[in-house]
Amino acid sequence: MQIKNIQTNIEKIALKTPFVTALRRVDAVTFVRVKLTCNNGAFAYGEAPATKAVTGEDLESIVSAIAYVKNELVGLSLFDALEALHVKPIGSSAKAALDMAIITLIAKQKNQTLLQYLGAKDFSPIKTDITISLNDVDTMLHDAQKAYKSGFDILKIKLGGDINHAIFVTKAIAKKLPHATLLIDANQAWSLESSLQYVEAIKGCHVRLIEQPVAADDLEGLRGITQKSTVPVLADEAVFILKDVKKVHENACADMINIKLMKCGGVSRAQKILEYAREKNIPCMLGSMLEGPGSIAVAYALCFAYRDIIKYVDLDSPLLYKEVPDFVGGFAINRNQIKPTKPAKRDAVSMPIFA
Repeated sequence: MQIKNIQTNIEKIALKTPFVTALRRVDAVTFVRVKLTCNNGAFAYGEAPATKAVTGEDLESIVSAIAYVKNELVGLSLFDALEALHVKPIGSSAKAALDMAIITLIAKQKNQTLLQYLGAKDFSPIKTDITISLNDVDTMLHDAQKAYKSGFDILKIKLGGDINHAIFVTKAIAKKLPHATLLIDANQAWSLESSLQYVEAIKGCHVRLIEQPVAADDLEGLRGITQKSTVPVLADEAVFILKDVKKVHENACADMINIKLMKCGGVSRAQKILEYAREKNIPCMLGSMLEGPGSIAVAYALCFAYRDIIKYVDLDSPLLYKEVPDFVGGFAINRNQIKPTKPAKRDAVSMPIFA
């Protein structure tokens, strides 16, 4: 199979409520969808959202990057195209969109589903968290209680730079929902000092992890928190590619890592990180930006293939859409549980909602 054509278009999905973190506020998921077609008629999709605050890419730069490499990929075999893609100086999200489409086509070429190609064998449901957006205390407490009562027992709580607000929100939710799993995400909003203040103040609360409390390039600060925190620390923006993961791990800067397709450049690069994490026994979160259903479906497939090392799943974007799909690219969602609909059939992850 050789790549014959590459097309892009921009898609938008409205959210139920605004998504708010310390880095941004958005009312809809907006993303580039790329379609790769081969000379035998086989095709597959990839997606990349605009996440300028994290990857530095907007919609225009993603489209431009794909156009930049298009002529060099067309005519290549799938494996040659994959190799050529990852030496190009383009953004990680643009790479991720192309990479996931190429990998899906490689699976089709082998007459396998993406789940089979990645090596998944256990298809019992996995759980995703659901995000509680940054807001005033009463609103966040209300949103957390509503989510928990609706069957979402893993809550990812977005906090901002006001450390007193962060402490108050955490204590309030922990008190009201003692059986919920609480994952705290500061999105780089804190200093070393405020992070340690937070850790001390929330002792006794059932917080399972603190994600990226300090700036991405402050590895010394991250290590300082990790050494002193009684709560595991998860590196997110500090780790994009395998080189970053190795640096964080070898210098004991964090207890866990958050892998995202848009940061690392797609499925093939995520696999390299996951294999390293498996070798070094590093617990992982498989996370996402606020993404479209296609890229989330591909990330779901990775979760099933690497469920031994992926401790937490943060792939809740479809749950935040104004109109929630019944399935996402071969996966059924029941509250916070995800399972493949047809794991053994070749069309299971061909994204039929787009065909």
